[in-house]
Amino acid sequence: KRARQFWEYAKDSRLTAENPFAKVKAGAQTNSSRKHFVSQETIAAVLEACPDAEWRLIVAMARYGGLRMPSELAGLTWDRVDWGNGWFTVNVSKKEHLDGQAQRRVPIFTELRPYLEQAFDAAAEGSAYLAPRCPDGKTNLRTGLERILRKAGVAQWQRIFQNLRASRETELMKKYPAHVVHAWLGNSRE
Repeated sequence: KRARQFWEYAKDSRLTAENPFAKVKAGAQTNSSRKHFVSQETIAAVLEACPDAEWRLIVAMARYGGLRMPSELAGLTWDRVDWGNGWFTVNVSKKEHLDGQAQRRVPIFTELRPYLEQAFDAAAEGSAYLAPRCPDGKTNLRTGLERILRKAGVAQWQRIFQNLRASRETELMKKYPAHVVHAWLGNSRE
């Protein structure tokens, strides 16, 4: 599966004409023991333990916005938030090589709005970024979130940010059609 990925990238980059692994079948590489649903009660305790509005926004964007962290939060600027229409536009670096998938619109969900508003109100005058502490997508947010979980008295789960995002997807799938949820979260249907 990984070899197919590397060769597909090489093919997309025009480094090779063919992917010799294209037809090789690979087994599933998922480990369901690492899946963990982060409940509303748990995330409320985590948000309460956050040291400031920016950290609350980081956690809320993962849990209630379904963003990939830190890559999709990195570089997200206030001018990309359309308060009137109730959505914001995210750059999807993971899919920027695919036509029409370099960006997506994410609704400002009811649960997310207060944290966006608090961060906006707390932002320094002229601040462009929603989360100035992770401007480049390479910032280690995991260590900070681990500290917050300890402060909240919450047991840490394995895939710390991925499970926040997956928990949001689970909730949204109960309320909306799958194709709509996939468009909001930038997932494929597979």
